[in-house]
Amino acid sequence: MAAATIHAGLEILYTRDQISKRVAEMGEQISRDFVGQKVVLVGVLKGATIFLADLARCISLDATFDFLSTSSYGKGHQQSGEVRLLKDVDHSVEGQNIILVEDILDTGLTLSYLRRVLSAHQPRSLKIAALLDKPARRIQKIEGDYIGFTIPNKFVVGYGLDYAERYRNLPDICVIPPSALGDE
Repeated sequence: MAAATIHAGLEILYTRDQISKRVAEMGEQISRDFVGQKVVLVGVLKGATIFLADLARCISLDATFDFLSTSSYGKGHQQSGEVRLLKDVDHSVEGQNIILVEDILDTGLTLSYLRRVLSAHQPRSLKIAALLDKPARRIQKIEGDYIGFTIPNKFVVGYGLDYAERYRNLPDICVIPPSALGDE
């Protein structure tokens, strides 16, 4: 299915070129902030995988990956309010510089929970890199250290973000119109 077909009915919020430029800037900032040090990029599955891969290629440091997985949305678009850890990191991150990589900082519930989980591993430092920040929906007080874009309170998909597991493969970040957000 061609990208144009998948995009039908969706408004492009950020193009692949805008995303690429901003991710490169974030990688350069991380490289400056941790010059001469190692970092562990801990991605939140599944949404952050594309962002993590692109961000990692823009970081000029010794960097390794690990992944966490949580559940809070189920199959629809309403967050349940309960965050569960489905998968913890595979390797010890004690004493390491951790950058928690997430697709979107929304209510703050998931990232606040993951910050507590990772802090329990006693890292040297813990920073948050989120491609998108949607402060209008914040419930839990939390800020990202590296933010790609601040967005309005709209439901977005693409570049790893999904709606009921669809649209992750879109190269752009798109807005789904509210009329298309029926419960599935």
